[in-house]
Amino acid sequence: MQRLLWAPLVLLFACNALADPPRWTEVRSPHFVVLTNSNEKTARHVAGQLERMRTLFRSLIPASNDDGEPPIKVFALRDQKSFQALEPTAYLSKHSLELAGLFSRGPDSSTILLRLDAEGEHPFATVYHEYTHYTLRKADWWLPLWLNEGLAEFYQNTDIYEKDARLGQPSPDNILYLRQNRLLPLTTLLTVDHSSPYYHDENKGSVFYAEAWALTHYLEIGDLQHHTTRIRDYAKYLIQHEDSVTAAQHAFGDLKKLEQDLDNYISGNNFMEMKTGIGAVEDEARYEVLPVTQADVDAARAEVLIGTDRLPESQALLESVLQQDPKNAAAHEVMGELKLRQGDMEGAKKWYGEAAELNPGDYLADYYYASMCLRTGDRGHDEAVEADLRAAIKLAPRYAPAYDALAMHYTQRHEKLDDAHMLSVKAVGLDPDNLYYRLNAANTLGEAGNMEGALSVLKTAKGYAKTESEKAMIDERIASMESYQANLKRNKAMEEAEVKAANSGTTSSESKTVVLHIQPESKPEHVYPADAATGARHTVAGVIRDVHCGYPTVLTLNIEAGGKKVPLYTNNYFKVPFSTDFEVKDSLNPCKMIEGLKAKVQYAEVTTDNSVVGRVTAIELSK
Repeated sequence: MQRLLWAPLVLLFACNALADPPRWTEVRSPHFVVLTNSNEKTARHVAGQLERMRTLFRSLIPASNDDGEPPIKVFALRDQKSFQALEPTAYLSKHSLELAGLFSRGPDSSTILLRLDAEGEHPFATVYHEYTHYTLRKADWWLPLWLNEGLAEFYQNTDIYEKDARLGQPSPDNILYLRQNRLLPLTTLLTVDHSSPYYHDENKGSVFYAEAWALTHYLEIGDLQHHTTRIRDYAKYLIQHEDSVTAAQHAFGDLKKLEQDLDNYISGNNFMEMKTGIGAVEDEARYEVLPVTQADVDAARAEVLIGTDRLPESQALLESVLQQDPKNAAAHEVMGELKLRQGDMEGAKKWYGEAAELNPGDYLADYYYASMCLRTGDRGHDEAVEADLRAAIKLAPRYAPAYDALAMHYTQRHEKLDDAHMLSVKAVGLDPDNLYYRLNAANTLGEAGNMEGALSVLKTAKGYAKTESEKAMIDERIASMESYQANLKRNKAMEEAEVKAANSGTTSSESKTVVLHIQPESKPEHVYPADAATGARHTVAGVIRDVHCGYPTVLTLNIEAGGKKVPLYTNNYFKVPFSTDFEVKDSLNPCKMIEGLKAKVQYAEVTTDNSVVGRVTAIELSK
């Protein structure tokens, strides 16, 4: 008779519960770093179980690939008290769901929290659910939400043994809910996205998750029984850029019939599960055991507290570590992360810079110090920024953010643009799903004067936008760039006409069109509403202050009037009619020439963005 591997963990904990206060132990397997306040034997079992989980999921989910990723950090916590010291505060109230495990994904690493005294049929369902999302993360650009969540719900009820595993066990809660409630039409289920109320609204979300599980279960078990490949075929059509409904029609057939079959499946009692073998996993006895200090453990715990949004506790713990060990590099780096989370860019730069000095082999400290310099507009450390980003790339050649940051460093300074382009291409290749890498690649091409290439990249990027606001932002950039191109052509035509007129002894009465230089940013500081200026119309007179231009034609300014400032914007200053009561030589550059001028500005009210009052529709300048 085979046995569950989690059971010995509980027994091992019970045997040590009355011992002296535990010391922390660190065990490293090929893909996990386990920190535990239990003992070494328990840590080895936890690492072995997670390696089995990884091997199983990689074999079941073709899209999964964590090659080159940093190992996942695991806190195997001996009891409820030590688990609650790190879990999100939302779960600490009296009537909250009691967690036994938690999987947290950060921008640069992932963390698992486990309670070693957990009980229940599937105590680590949350871990398996979120690990499924982790394995699917690089398929986000084509994977529809229903299948992403359906697979996670399907795999969360998994039991992993030494040699094999049971998965796809029926979910009684989902079955009961669906039997008591009407199913969503499949055409609705298939098209739910991150902005849909069926994803966000608690009541509507329940039927979405339950039905996504049921459809996935029906298809997965059916493919196994009948040796079909419907889900694989569906994925193939999606990757070929078919929409979710069309791909389903090609892979699953008549959706009305499928809808009826699914309803019958839910109403019946023929739910099956799968049993599968697990590939070879390295012997647990070979895992490396490393000494770990309390200061390093506390720095790691402080980082978890940032991820669970317990910032004051994280800061207090870090301050305690630094008081005892002022040169603790890990604490300096986590303090940088905390300051970044709090919006203190200068503070983050300071702490990341010190971390990089204390630990020269830390690519994240190198990257974040350089990134903070870029984000704060620090031009006094350009050589250090370039050197640190080059060092980060050398230390972690598959870390896409370092390539993107160095590309933007060169782009913002209008230097080494060929290198910048290649770095952007590398970043996109390493992380194709990252929309902003694609936008930054377009910035670099635009800065180099390759407008056609930039437009092509932007149009491709639109296929990776997940929300309507992202799509609107890209549309606005495309429109601005096309407007820019049109102005370039018009200006060139007028210059040629003026030369021709001068050569023939006549003059042109038409003034020049304004042509402005593109000023790219590594990432938009703020995305302003892209809808038409349809709000109530107003006119304000005053002095123009705080002029700022962003990529490619965003203009923000304040009108100072009566001791108050009115914040306004336009996403495309080429579309704003400018008039003056004074002569302008050559062309008017609003990015550089209107600061401090008197103006009468017409604008349309905006109610969807609290950072601005309205969108500029016309500007009349005077001195």
